[in-house]
Amino acid sequence: MVKPWAMQLITTTEDDKGQRLERFLKKKLPKVPYGMLQKWLRTGQIRVDGKRAKADYTLEAAQEIRLPPFAEATQRQEKTYNEKDHAYIKKLVIYEDEDVIALNKPGDIAVQGGTNTKCHIDYYLPLLATKKGVVPRLVHRLDKETSGVLILARSAEAARKLGDIFKGREVEKEYWALTMPTPPDMEGDIRAAVIKGEGRDTERMVVNEEFGKKARTLYEVEERAGDKVAFVKFFPITGRTHQIRIHAAHAGFPLLGDDKYGGDMDALYEHDLTKRVHLHAARITFPHPKNGKKTTIKAPLADDLKVSWKVFGF
Repeated sequence: MVKPWAMQLITTTEDDKGQRLERFLKKKLPKVPYGMLQKWLRTGQIRVDGKRAKADYTLEAAQEIRLPPFAEATQRQEKTYNEKDHAYIKKLVIYEDEDVIALNKPGDIAVQGGTNTKCHIDYYLPLLATKKGVVPRLVHRLDKETSGVLILARSAEAARKLGDIFKGREVEKEYWALTMPTPPDMEGDIRAAVIKGEGRDTERMVVNEEFGKKARTLYEVEERAGDKVAFVKFFPITGRTHQIRIHAAHAGFPLLGDDKYGGDMDALYEHDLTKRVHLHAARITFPHPKNGKKTTIKAPLADDLKVSWKVFGF
């Protein structure tokens, strides 16, 4: 048995290749205060292949990292999974190759953990590891209540390339939503700068042309049910937090079930519909990280949203 104060060694894997040393350590030692990690690095208590290394050092596979005493007690506990967990995450897979995995994320689970969030997609990712033990990496995010296409990278290299692709706006996204009321026009171009709110609005994004980040969303009305509700397709050009939700609300037709941005909630209870934002990431098109070939992945409308679409005759 290793004593909690014993010196220990960690050997990096192919999955760790390309990571900054600082990020690697934060992931491996989540309970160690950031200041302490910095001190260990600054004083040479952490060594890579026997040599001192700075926080921004880029790791390679099969390198030996020496950790100082007391670090062992802070190691992340091994996760335990059951057959239900395996079945759950594998059922969500809608596309898979050597570099990319795509999930059809349900609208009742967060992508990553946080305060009071124990069940999330990131928790299940080790179950999708390769035979060599490489765990997929998240490439982008979806709000907890947003269902649909979620892209994962099979390796660190694929994650870097996909990250650059997403940042460079080479990705085309199509979202399906129900709005209430209907948009005044059959198509439109919403341009409104957004920024995280303050005070009572800290959990929301707000439109602020002076200090906000530029954001642009195109939309097309697919079907209308009178003037009350519409099936709308949104095409975000930029990728700001809550962009479609805040833009739809700003334009006067918030998403059904989006109480954060003024969406109608009474209709959900009136028709006994799912109690979440009616937003689904239906399609993503992007250059494949290996060969640049245009790749399109579609996610069928979530079952709970199918009920809503049917109720309104869409």
